[in-house]
Amino acid sequence: EVQLVESGGGLVQAGGSLRLACAASGFSFDEYNIAWFRQAPGKEREAISRISGSGGAGSYADSVRGRFTISSDSAKKTVYLQMTRLNAEDTGRYYCAARGKGLYGSPWDSLEYEYWGQGTRVTVSS
Repeated sequence: EVQLVESGGGLVQAGGSLRLACAASGFSFDEYNIAWFRQAPGKEREAISRISGSGGAGSYADSVRGRFTISSDSAKKTVYLQMTRLNAEDTGRYYCAARGKGLYGSPWDSLEYEYWGQGTRVTVSS
């Protein structure tokens, strides 16, 4: 059974940090790209970062570049999202998703992702 389980969300003050984790099981982790999406109340789901399950450099949306860092631990089949300098606009539900490598289509498009976790909530208080 394929599972993606997010953890690490919570309430944090503006300017603070959180680290999210996405634990994967049930598929060949190294053969997938893993992305983080978030959805703020009343807004569309937004792709914010992605990385190969086997590791390497991550990619970021403009809204989080320079503040968030994505990493992958292939041995643990877990992807992390270190979030710093959080602000109120970072509030939302954060999801991780998996997409097979070598596929056509935009890796920033949520419709391109096959597997999803249930999400973890992040609330930034100002």
